This record gives sequence, C-alpha cells and structure tokens, in this order.
Amino acid sequence: MPGRAYTFFETAIGRCAVIWGEAGIVGVQLPEAREIDTRRRLFYLYPEARETRPTPNAEAAIEGIVVLLRGGTADFADIMLDMGGVPVFDQRVYRLVQRIPHGETRTYNEVAAKLGTPSAVRSVAHALVHNPFVVIVPCHRVLETGGYADRMSSHGGLISKRRLLSIEGAVSSSSKTLLDVLLPIAPPRLPG
Repeated sequence: MPGRAYTFFETAIGRCAVIWGEAGIVGVQLPEAREIDTRRRLFYLYPEARETRPTPNAEAAIEGIVVLLRGGTADFADIMLDMGGVPVFDQRVYRLVQRIPHGETRTYNEVAAKLGTPSAVRSVAHALVHNPFVVIVPCHRVLETGGYADRMSSHGGLISKRRLLSIEGAVSSSSKTLLDVLLPIAPPRLPG
C-alpha cells in the first residue's frame, strides 16, 4: 500500500480519524465542531492521504481509541507509530509519555526531569503541542505545573485535556487534586 491512508470511525466523543502509512500510524484526529471541519483539518494536514479500509495496525489503534474514549483502559504498546520526520527529542518525549499509566497525570517539569533534561520544559511542551498521535501518545496526561488542564495539540480538535482526563477518571500527580483542576473555585465577585 503506497502512500498514506485514513479512515473515520465513531467514538463516544464523535467521529475521529486515524491516518497511517507503510511504517505505522502517522496521526490521529479527534473531532472538530462539525465533521466537515474534522475532514478539512485532516486534508490540510495530510493532503496526499486517501480514505480506505484500515490495516490491522490501524484497526488495533481504532479499537484502543474507541475503548479509551468510552472510559475503558486501552494498551497501545503494540501499535506501530511512524515517527519518520519527527524530531529525535520529540520521539523521546512521546515514548516517555506513552508510559504514563491510564488515569494518572504528570507535569511538563516532571517529563523534562525524567528525560534527564530538567531545563527543557518548553521543549517538552512544544513536542506535546505538536503531537500527531493524540490519545495513542496521551499528551492529555501531561499538565502545566499546578495541574492546569489546557488545550491539546492541533490534532485534538475541540476536545480538551480536561475532558479526556475526566473520561479516564484521572488522578493528578501534583499537589493539586483533580477536582481542583476540573472544578476550579470561582473567583471572588468584585463589588460594582
């Protein structure tokens, strides 16, 4: 099968897509506001890809994504990822983040320290913002210091880290509890 291919599939959060090539999965696209927007983003990122039936590797990735987005536990360890063209540092980040257990979180600082590069926090954040393998490489499990759940990579569509973490029933590894992250205290009302 020359070139890249993709397929759309139903999940508990909407229609997602997986994109693959001969060497493995090259990307996952979570839903945008409308399916047409999801398709536009996919075509923008992978203009050469053609819609077709998934390979066994892509099918295994789809099954895992469906299970995880339904609140179950999925193991993506055997999914082949095509990291050709991905910077070496980003590959190291992705491999480490793949080992964060379901339902747990880490901070960008913790990931940088675990990589042996504690001053590379911004590089870790940059790698995760550009993560094409969302959910398979669970960038949603990496939060800012303090446990703040911000927006995911461009492949994350409109889905936030917060929503994925709530689906997983995540427990923050920071001093802040997940309830503090998911249900922040309202700011005090100012007179006036």
